Amino acid sequence: MEKPQLEKLCYSTRQLVAEVGSFIKKQVGKVDENSIETKSKNSLVSYVDKTAEQRLVSGLQARLDGAAFLTEEETIVASEGTYQWIIDPLDGTTNFLHELPIFSISIALRFENQIIMGIVYEVNKEECFYAYRGGGAWLNDQKISVSDNTVFEDGLIATGFPYYDFEHMDAYFGVLRNFVERTRGIRRLGSAAVDLAYVACGRFDGYFEYSLNAWDVAAGIILVEEAGGKVSDFYGGNNYLFGKNIVVGTKTTHETMLKTIGQHFVKA
Repeated sequence: MEKPQLEKLCYSTRQLVAEVGSFIKKQVGKVDENSIETKSKNSLVSYVDKTAEQRLVSGLQARLDGAAFLTEEETIVASEGTYQWIIDPLDGTTNFLHELPIFSISIALRFENQIIMGIVYEVNKEECFYAYRGGGAWLNDQKISVSDNTVFEDGLIATGFPYYDFEHMDAYFGVLRNFVERTRGIRRLGSAAVDLAYVACGRFDGYFEYSLNAWDVAAGIILVEEAGGKVSDFYGGNNYLFGKNIVVGTKTTHETMLKTIGQHFVKA
């Protein structure tokens, strides 16, 4: 897809995402406890997630005919294709259900094996982070970039606490302790997509987490890359979309984080 076409598709998709975001925002505080489902340990879903995903899939089908989909709530059968949309309709469902104002919509477009477009829409602040390959990273029409901080000790790091996979707890807390002692602080917002977007715009200097799915990180990956940041898996490789772990940051921060993570997480 040529750059002008990609830019046009990105603009159109942002409009769709804003519309669905408005729907989600209107549902805050309206979900009855009895209508909340538990998909797996500490993984919740409601009609809001499902309806949002249905609206996104319908809108995206109209925008790019024949594209495949990978969706969290399985509105449409996950499939492979030349173009593939990767969707998380409500990243931060637990926050949403507890009325904690940090949750987002995350949409990425993958061409063959490369993510070529990503949008993260933080619903409460109505902040739309978006990027397309070769077009830079943006927040509500303002260009963004990763932090220019070069001192790790001055950095603010984001993470996500393990909530169902506790196999690597000792390694995780070893890394966490190191970062707590060496940085300005650690933050856990509850939405991986927002964490990545915040690295892209310089609010966070770095982010790491394990036990993630592709829809959690796909859009954020291109945001960070187009904003000048570094992305890898815990072992410095490129298996971060489907590999269940990711570390991102500025060049300086990423290098330091990767070294520390490597001291605790041993590659199988």
